[in-house]
Amino acid sequence: MPTAYLLLGSNLGDRTATLQAAVAELGRTAGPVRATSGVYETAAWGLTEQPAFLNQALEIQTNLSPAQLLAVCLAAEQHAGRQRLVRWGSRTLDVDILLYDDLVLDTPTLQLPHPRLPERRFALLPLAEIAATLVHPGLGCTVAELLAECSDELAVTRVNGEPR
Repeated sequence: MPTAYLLLGSNLGDRTATLQAAVAELGRTAGPVRATSGVYETAAWGLTEQPAFLNQALEIQTNLSPAQLLAVCLAAEQHAGRQRLVRWGSRTLDVDILLYDDLVLDTPTLQLPHPRLPERRFALLPLAEIAATLVHPGLGCTVAELLAECSDELAVTRVNGEPR
Protein backbone atom coordinates (compact mmCIF):
# COMPACT_ATOMS: atom_id res chain seq x y z
CA MET A 1 0.00 0.00 0.00
CA PRO A 2 1.43 3.44 -0.92
CA THR A 3 2.58 5.85 1.77
CA ALA A 4 1.66 9.52 1.53
CA TYR A 5 2.72 12.48 3.63
CA LEU A 6 0.23 15.28 4.20
CA LEU A 7 0.48 18.70 5.78
CA LEU A 8 -2.51 20.08 7.65
CA GLY A 9 -2.86 23.80 8.31
CA SER A 10 -5.46 25.96 10.04
CA ASN A 11 -5.60 29.64 11.00
CA LEU A 12 -9.32 30.24 11.59
CA GLY A 13 -11.63 29.09 14.38
CA ASP A 14 -10.52 26.47 16.90
CA ARG A 15 -7.35 25.54 15.06
CA THR A 16 -6.39 22.67 17.37
CA ALA A 17 -9.83 21.05 17.19
CA THR A 18 -9.84 21.46 13.41
CA LEU A 19 -6.52 19.63 13.09
CA GLN A 20 -7.68 16.85 15.42
CA ALA A 21 -10.91 16.39 13.47
CA ALA A 22 -9.00 16.37 10.18
CA VAL A 23 -6.61 13.64 11.40
CA ALA A 24 -9.60 11.50 12.40
CA GLU A 25 -11.47 12.14 9.15
CA LEU A 26 -8.45 11.45 6.95
CA GLY A 27 -7.79 8.25 8.89
CA ARG A 28 -11.30 7.11 7.97
CA THR A 29 -11.36 8.31 4.38
CA ALA A 30 -7.76 8.24 3.09
CA GLY A 31 -6.25 5.35 5.01
CA PRO A 32 -4.62 4.52 8.31
CA VAL A 33 -2.61 7.33 9.89
CA ARG A 34 0.78 5.81 10.69
CA ALA A 35 2.43 8.86 12.26
CA THR A 36 1.63 12.43 13.25
CA SER A 37 4.04 15.20 14.09
CA GLY A 38 3.56 17.60 16.93
CA VAL A 39 1.64 20.79 16.20
CA TYR A 40 3.61 23.84 15.10
CA GLU A 41 2.63 27.50 14.95
CA THR A 42 3.97 29.84 12.31
CA ALA A 43 3.17 33.21 10.84
CA ALA A 44 1.31 33.12 7.55
CA TRP A 45 3.47 32.51 4.47
CA GLY A 46 2.78 34.35 1.22
CA LEU A 47 -0.13 36.56 2.27
CA THR A 48 1.19 37.68 5.66
CA GLU A 49 -1.61 39.94 6.99
CA GLN A 50 -3.65 37.17 8.61
CA PRO A 51 -3.69 35.05 11.79
CA ALA A 52 -0.89 32.57 12.51
CA PHE A 53 -1.27 28.98 11.34
CA LEU A 54 -1.08 25.71 13.19
CA ASN A 55 0.49 22.96 11.09
CA GLN A 56 0.89 19.22 11.49
CA ALA A 57 2.36 16.52 9.24
CA LEU A 58 0.80 13.08 8.79
CA GLU A 59 2.05 9.82 7.37
CA ILE A 60 -0.77 7.73 5.95
CA GLN A 61 -1.01 4.45 4.13
CA THR A 62 -3.57 4.59 1.39
CA ASN A 63 -5.00 2.46 -1.36
CA LEU A 64 -6.18 5.63 -3.11
CA SER A 65 -4.55 6.91 -6.27
CA PRO A 66 -2.99 10.38 -6.01
CA ALA A 67 -6.05 11.92 -7.71
CA GLN A 68 -8.42 10.09 -5.35
CA LEU A 69 -6.32 11.17 -2.35
CA LEU A 70 -6.48 14.78 -3.54
CA ALA A 71 -10.29 14.51 -3.76
CA VAL A 72 -10.44 13.16 -0.20
CA CYS A 73 -8.18 15.99 1.04
CA LEU A 74 -10.38 18.61 -0.68
CA ALA A 75 -13.49 16.99 0.83
CA ALA A 76 -11.93 17.22 4.31
CA GLU A 77 -11.25 20.92 3.70
CA GLN A 78 -14.86 21.48 2.64
CA HIS A 79 -16.16 19.52 5.61
CA ALA A 80 -14.17 21.90 7.85
CA GLY A 81 -15.82 24.91 6.18
CA ARG A 82 -12.97 26.01 3.92
CA GLN A 83 -13.80 28.77 1.48
CA ARG A 84 -11.35 29.53 -1.32
CA LEU A 85 -11.63 33.29 -1.64
CA VAL A 86 -8.00 34.44 -1.91
CA ARG A 87 -4.88 32.46 -2.78
CA TRP A 88 -2.86 31.83 0.39
CA GLY A 89 -5.65 33.46 2.40
CA SER A 90 -7.01 32.50 5.79
CA ARG A 91 -8.61 29.08 6.02
CA THR A 92 -10.24 26.77 8.48
CA LEU A 93 -8.33 23.83 7.00
CA ASP A 94 -5.73 23.29 4.33
CA VAL A 95 -4.57 19.77 3.43
CA ASP A 96 -1.57 19.47 1.13
CA ILE A 97 -0.13 16.25 -0.26
CA LEU A 98 3.61 16.68 0.23
CA LEU A 99 4.82 13.29 -1.02
CA TYR A 100 3.24 10.11 -2.35
CA ASP A 101 5.73 7.22 -2.27
CA ASP A 102 8.53 8.11 -4.68
CA LEU A 103 6.12 9.40 -7.31
CA VAL A 104 6.96 12.44 -9.41
CA LEU A 105 3.79 13.79 -11.04
CA ASP A 106 2.95 17.01 -12.84
CA THR A 107 -0.66 17.45 -13.92
CA PRO A 108 -2.86 20.56 -14.11
CA THR A 109 -4.47 19.62 -10.77
CA LEU A 110 -1.67 17.94 -8.81
CA GLN A 111 2.10 18.17 -8.58
CA LEU A 112 4.08 15.64 -6.57
CA PRO A 113 6.22 16.11 -4.62
CA HIS A 114 4.63 19.38 -3.53
CA PRO A 115 6.52 21.94 -5.63
CA ARG A 116 7.13 24.41 -2.79
CA LEU A 117 8.08 21.89 -0.10
CA PRO A 118 11.84 22.69 -0.19
CA GLU A 119 11.20 26.39 0.47
CA ARG A 120 8.69 26.07 3.33
CA ARG A 121 10.11 25.61 6.81
CA PHE A 122 6.58 25.27 8.25
CA ALA A 123 6.14 22.10 6.14
CA LEU A 124 9.66 20.70 6.43
CA LEU A 125 9.97 20.92 10.22
CA PRO A 126 6.90 18.80 11.08
CA LEU A 127 7.68 16.44 8.19
CA ALA A 128 11.26 15.99 9.42
CA GLU A 129 9.89 15.06 12.83
CA ILE A 130 8.19 11.96 11.39
CA ALA A 131 10.27 11.26 8.24
CA ALA A 132 13.70 12.91 8.49
CA THR A 133 15.44 10.22 6.42
CA LEU A 134 12.82 10.11 3.67
CA VAL A 135 14.40 10.97 0.30
CA HIS A 136 12.71 13.60 -1.86
CA PRO A 137 12.24 11.76 -5.18
CA GLY A 138 12.82 14.80 -7.36
CA LEU A 139 15.85 16.21 -5.53
CA GLY A 140 17.55 13.09 -4.18
CA CYS A 141 18.16 14.47 -0.69
CA THR A 142 16.52 13.70 2.63
CA VAL A 143 13.87 15.78 4.35
CA ALA A 144 16.43 16.58 7.06
CA GLU A 145 18.84 17.86 4.40
CA LEU A 146 16.10 19.97 2.81
CA LEU A 147 15.31 21.45 6.23
CA ALA A 148 18.98 22.23 6.89
CA GLU A 149 19.25 24.00 3.51
CA CYS A 150 15.88 25.82 3.68
CA SER A 151 16.27 29.59 3.41
CA ASP A 152 12.77 30.32 4.81
CA GLU A 153 13.27 32.48 7.90
CA LEU A 154 9.72 32.36 9.32
CA ALA A 155 9.75 31.19 12.93
CA VAL A 156 8.16 27.79 13.38
CA THR A 157 7.40 26.95 17.01
CA ARG A 158 6.25 23.62 18.36
CA VAL A 159 3.19 24.16 20.55
CA ASN A 160 2.25 20.68 21.70
CA GLY A 161 2.13 16.98 21.09
CA GLU A 162 4.73 14.31 20.79
CA PRO A 163 5.20 12.60 17.44
CA ARG A 164 3.60 9.21 17.16
